[in-house]
Amino acid sequence: MKPVIVLVNPQMGENIGAAARAMFNCGIDELRIVNPRDGWPNEKANIMSSGAFDKMPPVKVYSTTAEALADSHYTYATTARIRDMVKPVLTAKEAAVDCRNREASGQKCAYLFGAERAGLSNEDVALSHAIITIPVNPDFSSLNLGQGVLLCAYEWYQLGAVKGLPRTATTEISKDEGEDLPAAHAELDNLYRRLEEELRAGHFFRTQELQPTVMRNVKNMLGRAEMTSQEVATFHGLITALTGKKNKS
Repeated sequence: MKPVIVLVNPQMGENIGAAARAMFNCGIDELRIVNPRDGWPNEKANIMSSGAFDKMPPVKVYSTTAEALADSHYTYATTARIRDMVKPVLTAKEAAVDCRNREASGQKCAYLFGAERAGLSNEDVALSHAIITIPVNPDFSSLNLGQGVLLCAYEWYQLGAVKGLPRTATTEISKDEGEDLPAAHAELDNLYRRLEEELRAGHFFRTQELQPTVMRNVKNMLGRAEMTSQEVATFHGLITALTGKKNKS
């Protein structure tokens, strides 16, 4: 199993092509794009990829980050800024070890990259389970999209032939977990939407302006739990018991 690379709101076709070339250099061939500014397909991206797109499965384009992550069990958000969210913070190497261990247990992982100028929004970071930061010169820490993808993909690729991978401090996973994998993002997104709807109906939000911030905090809190599908179903049951409404989604 391999991770997927998700580019959110990429601006220049050349950068998408450079990212594709970098990931395919390291054996990763599934690229997903959310709202590319210049549309898709893109001739400049194709030229910059040096033929990588010809060897990869067709790129999938989505309108939202949540849709792009629907089948992912665990997501790493790449950002140079430490947000006001409580999440594990990993280097690219640590993330690669964690990713390989999760893949060995049957989990599908995703690496999330933001737009060239602004990076990932807080809402996108909230959908992730961990943050990747790449320590470089603090006086000049700017990396372009292709470089960021290459660094993360390279660390993952280097572990391919290594046996007995070390565990990270953030995660302990058993290969015998079977059905106890973390719920896919689509299941969590359904839960988040239902919870937000019921909280709104119950007048939980003091003001409409605070609702996005509160929900971002809720997503962070529940995301850290890495709930299984059964646990998500139990959470739905709790909501049903408290509200008397069955989930229609």
